[in-house]
Amino acid sequence: MAPNPDLRASDADRDRVAANLREHCAVGRITVEEMNERLDLVYEARTLGQLQAVTHDLPEEDLHQLPVPAAQGNSTASVAPRPSGGDLYRRGGRAMWGTWAVVSGINLTVWLIIALTGHVVYPWWLWVAGPWGALILLGSLLGPKRHG
Repeated sequence: MAPNPDLRASDADRDRVAANLREHCAVGRITVEEMNERLDLVYEARTLGQLQAVTHDLPEEDLHQLPVPAAQGNSTASVAPRPSGGDLYRRGGRAMWGTWAVVSGINLTVWLIIALTGHVVYPWWLWVAGPWGALILLGSLLGPKRHG
């Protein structure tokens, strides 16, 4: 169901339509002159119906990013499910471990290069890798658990 065309358009609505027009121009659906004419109409528009008239002959893009119109209610049939908190934490945990591994590997490599040149070098890289790794491990063990 389309939103009521008599509803007043917000600045965000006008900005969204203007951005879509720029994208249509960038991919060659409309010319620069036509885009400028339509942009004038967009910023003069007072209702959603006037905004729709500006883009009626252009395909809609990225519909999943558009807000649910007020006339549609709270229907979630076409909305993708959001990941649960546990899933987000697990993804963040993998990123933390990956970052730790890269930084620790760089520090270890620098330390090895210095040590191989014949200098006696204290294993300072352990002071970076150890506490940081311990905190990530603690967070992984005590973090949110997945239920279900």
